[in-house]
Amino acid sequence: MDYKKTLRLCAFARILKLATILLFTSVTFAQIDRVEPSFWYTGMNLSSVQIMFYGKNIAQYDVTISNNVAIENIKKTENPNYVFVTIDTKNVAASELTFSFKSKNKVAFTKKYELKARRENSKFRKSYDSSDMIYLIMSDRFANGNPNNDSDKSLTEKVDRSNPSGRHGGDIEGIIKNLDYIKELGATAVWPTPLCEDNDARGSYHTYGQSDVYKVDSRFGTNEDYLRLSAELHKRGMKNIMDYVTNHWGWQHWMYKDLPTYDWVHQFPGYSQSNYRMTTQFDTNASAIDARNCMDGWFVPSMPDLNQSNPLVLKYLIQNAIWWIEYADLDGFRVDTYSYNDKDGISKWTKAITDEYPNFNIVGEVWMHDQAQMAYWQKDSKIGAIESYNSYLPSVMDFTLHDALEKVFNEDKGEWDKGMIKIYDNFTNDFLYPNISNILVFAENHDTNRFNAAYKKDFKKYQMAMTLLATIRGIPQLYYGSEIGMDGDKSKGDGDIRHDFPGGWGGDRINAFTKTGRTEEQNKFYDFTSKLFNWRKSAAVIHSGKMMHYVPENNVYVYFRYNEKQTVMVVINNSNETQTFKTKRFAQSIQNYQTGNDILSGKTIDLKNDIALEGKSVLVLELK
Repeated sequence: MDYKKTLRLCAFARILKLATILLFTSVTFAQIDRVEPSFWYTGMNLSSVQIMFYGKNIAQYDVTISNNVAIENIKKTENPNYVFVTIDTKNVAASELTFSFKSKNKVAFTKKYELKARRENSKFRKSYDSSDMIYLIMSDRFANGNPNNDSDKSLTEKVDRSNPSGRHGGDIEGIIKNLDYIKELGATAVWPTPLCEDNDARGSYHTYGQSDVYKVDSRFGTNEDYLRLSAELHKRGMKNIMDYVTNHWGWQHWMYKDLPTYDWVHQFPGYSQSNYRMTTQFDTNASAIDARNCMDGWFVPSMPDLNQSNPLVLKYLIQNAIWWIEYADLDGFRVDTYSYNDKDGISKWTKAITDEYPNFNIVGEVWMHDQAQMAYWQKDSKIGAIESYNSYLPSVMDFTLHDALEKVFNEDKGEWDKGMIKIYDNFTNDFLYPNISNILVFAENHDTNRFNAAYKKDFKKYQMAMTLLATIRGIPQLYYGSEIGMDGDKSKGDGDIRHDFPGGWGGDRINAFTKTGRTEEQNKFYDFTSKLFNWRKSAAVIHSGKMMHYVPENNVYVYFRYNEKQTVMVVINNSNETQTFKTKRFAQSIQNYQTGNDILSGKTIDLKNDIALEGKSVLVLELK
């Protein structure tokens, strides 16, 4: 054979072989589009891990795994683009595993999968509790730390600060840059509204309609930025609370566009709106159709309602939550629309997380207006036990207190059912809760009218509300901007209660993040809030002490927080006039104490004499 011709044939053969390899490789990569969770951890209580592989017609392959790891189950659904492989990771060391996808006993392609080592003592991580004050941030509206990520060509909605319902550019970097401001305020934990991707064409800034629950929205930053936020909080002795959504995703979620199973979301068929009647979850007289329409109906048309009664869905949500805790080193959850979930499914979800992390706190949004109905949802509720139900939810939100705070400081005269009696009556029902110290107390949040709008920035009324939140049982939560007098009217739309924090954007006329940048009025609000909540940080008697209160007289409410070592007396005069009262009425609580030091003014009050307190003002007395 001609030597040159032989060389040409050999070269052609090598090129053909290379082309075949490249073609096969491209097919291989195309075969798996997603793996969720993308990695897992060793030493977990949840050692049985369901790994979802997604790719075109991937169900046609048989699956095996390396390292003698046991496959417990392989689930293929009616959609050939999914395979759910459950493996047992118990006693498996941190390592790299290999999944092999075979056709006719021949390996078509492989996929590496990593089992990582957990952080030391991760299981027993400390969470937030009644010693904390939580600062709630509307993530898109707090501060724009990185203008370069304001828009993303891969995501539909672009930045538009002129649109109250548009994206404004707030991000994780903006939160990180202002953590010292938050700490100086007296907050010990931060709750940003959801940070995972939301690719809705409009209103995506609130991020409750998520399109990818394993990925931070690139307009907020990256997953690595979120890890950095946790690390920076922990450096300052602060905690990171993730806003988690179990009830629904957004209609742009990649999985909703190609459902693994028809019943992955609730279908009627298709869309049906929730009736929002959460009472049907426990009403012994409720009809089945009404209960179903609450639990299975969609919150809004753009939020497909997840079916937690489907075991694949439930396991997916449990693993996603645990993955974020472990990956981002989280300190707690707030769960959106908790009481709209499948009742049994959300109970299993919550128990799985608290089994994995026994100290992990989760507060559920149970937006109801009756203490018995809210207490039903707290872990070990005696009310839930009537029907043998336990949600396992450690904490709920005190919406009845919020309801009272919305109106009470405009009720200047103490009547039978108006004025401070509303606050008093709220606490008379504390016996309904199995753990009253672990409920969230607040005057407002990102879904309600702003306190300073309801009371027209009346500083004295703000003082009364914040004093109450700082000294009662539970975990106080402050909504960003209230500490500088920010207001917003819910009737004008959600955008009005979610204004940009002044100074969070380059070129802002006022920078309220600094004392010199704030106006005189803003400093008045800030200085009071900071003094109050920084005092609370070390006030153990407030964190865990008992409470004794006295029926309000003349619209003056007096209560005590006490333990074996300390007593704090709180007086709130909600009338317009100076009120004088005799201390002997409170002898049971004052006991042998002689004086009280007011932590706000620094004045010493003689407890042997009558006390006069001007209208719309407060005293917080450390008794001596």
